[in-house]
Amino acid sequence: MANLRVRFAPSPTGYLHIGGARTALFNFLVARKEKGTFVLRIEDTDVARSTQESVDAILEAMDWLGLSYDEGPFYQSQRSDLYRGKIDQLLADGRAYRCYCTSEELEEKRQKAQAEGRKPKYDGTCRVLSGRAPADQPFVVRFLAPEEGETTFADRIKGPITFRNEELDDLIIQRSDGTPTYNFVVVVDDATMGISLVIRGDDHINNTPRQIQLYEALGYEVPQFAHVPMILGADKTRLSKRHGATSVMAYKDLGYLPEAMVNYLVRLGWSHGDQEIFSMDELIEKFSLENVGKSAGVFNPGKLLWLNEHYIKTGDPVRLGDCLVPFLEQDGLDPASGPALPDVVRTLQDRAKTLVEMAEGAAFYYKKELEFDGKAVAKFLTEDKIAIFNDLIEGLEPLDVWDAEAVGEVFQNLMKEKDLKLPAIAQPVRVALTGGTTSPSIYDVVVVLGKETTLRRLRDVLPLCGA
Repeated sequence: MANLRVRFAPSPTGYLHIGGARTALFNFLVARKEKGTFVLRIEDTDVARSTQESVDAILEAMDWLGLSYDEGPFYQSQRSDLYRGKIDQLLADGRAYRCYCTSEELEEKRQKAQAEGRKPKYDGTCRVLSGRAPADQPFVVRFLAPEEGETTFADRIKGPITFRNEELDDLIIQRSDGTPTYNFVVVVDDATMGISLVIRGDDHINNTPRQIQLYEALGYEVPQFAHVPMILGADKTRLSKRHGATSVMAYKDLGYLPEAMVNYLVRLGWSHGDQEIFSMDELIEKFSLENVGKSAGVFNPGKLLWLNEHYIKTGDPVRLGDCLVPFLEQDGLDPASGPALPDVVRTLQDRAKTLVEMAEGAAFYYKKELEFDGKAVAKFLTEDKIAIFNDLIEGLEPLDVWDAEAVGEVFQNLMKEKDLKLPAIAQPVRVALTGGTTSPSIYDVVVVLGKETTLRRLRDVLPLCGA
């Protein structure tokens, strides 16, 4: 599309949901691929529920995902004069009218329609009021919708969709307190911001014919529409908290990488052959709405975890080290007090699925005082290990070059001298250096811990062995 303009328009009433993040991602990818414009609009007209905290959470999540926008954020709360002017325009043109029906009267009409087997839609009582309008009586403003014919649009994902106008009632476009409603302001916003393609969740399909009628009544050009299928939980119901975390930033807190989340979200309803792993550049090159599925996607936490594990294994240790810092700090550890983070990361990349797991595995590198596993101490830090530890200290202490080759040679010499296999030495040393029986390669642990810390910890466990 020439001069493509798309938008993401979240409501700041909570965190950025997984489904909203996927919608934002699809808009971003289309804009970048077509060299169009990606607009961010905050739909904060729900004053009672909108908060600055939610706005900040949405912006933070988009920044974490790498979804940079070209214009905005624009705020609906700052555009009230524009909306009032457009409502006055529709009233003056006879395309809208004031409705004085009370909530009790509307409920009575609804119940009557249901009793008669009719769709409970507004019956148009106030379309033509005889006499003068009631003085000082609250009113809403309704759009004068066409009662005959059809409203059709060609959805870029779903295909042609048609609604019979007789099924649509006169939409309220202004509440009794004077505030405009969602379906009205979204039309005004998209039109005045020049949005040419609206990509959003398919829960908005039923809003689309009403919005198209508003576009036409206001003299606006109708944009294209693409409705993305919703995301379901494993039980095929709409994704919710009972299926696990639904907030994008909750996954950051759980130790997931943004590239894993982006890769997972894009594959949740879109495909490019059998390819599973995509960089952002590849997504921008290959993404298209034509390959978005028409049916709902099912959220699979296991698949997301698999992707995260992949990106941790293949990630740049320097960047992963930066990402690891807050997880270490929240465990009370100071990353500046121990080995260089990239070196630590390299020893753990093949063992961790999340940054939380990596931080747990890295903890022993930064602890000033180790916490020992009692069972491991009883099994491996026994009196007969005193000689092994002393001989190992004697072999390591003179080393001028502290690398895996030099350290490994000391271990090999000790194995020959004692006629032992590596586990017989490595496991007691592992307990001495880490506090437990699980760690990266013992050579890697020794090298990364450094000469001073390694020798100190080996000496410190001698009393535990009965020395």
